[in-house]
Amino acid sequence: MNGYQITFFTQQDRRHKGKPLAEWLVHLAKEMGLPGATLLTGSEGLGHDRRIHSARFFELADQPVEVVMAVDTEQAERLFARLKAEGVHLFYVKTAVEFGVLGEDG
Repeated sequence: MNGYQITFFTQQDRRHKGKPLAEWLVHLAKEMGLPGATLLTGSEGLGHDRRIHSARFFELADQPVEVVMAVDTEQAERLFARLKAEGVHLFYVKTAVEFGVLGEDG
């Protein structure tokens, strides 16, 4: 199948509707019936604000977080329309990809 890999970049302390933004995105993917979403945490990153964001021993709030999804064109359009309607301010990368599943359900 052809579509897009969409990667959203945020930080652990960013929130939307009282919930951590990255978690909210994963739950949004489920609510919208998207095929899946993966939340990844990073140890350090350079943000658009030119600041280093990192996971510190005593403070994880600034930890970089990514949410990755593989979706078809229609799903991507619905997702971005929903994010716009929600007023979410979020950096993303959208890359054209081929995706699918190998093997049988086990």
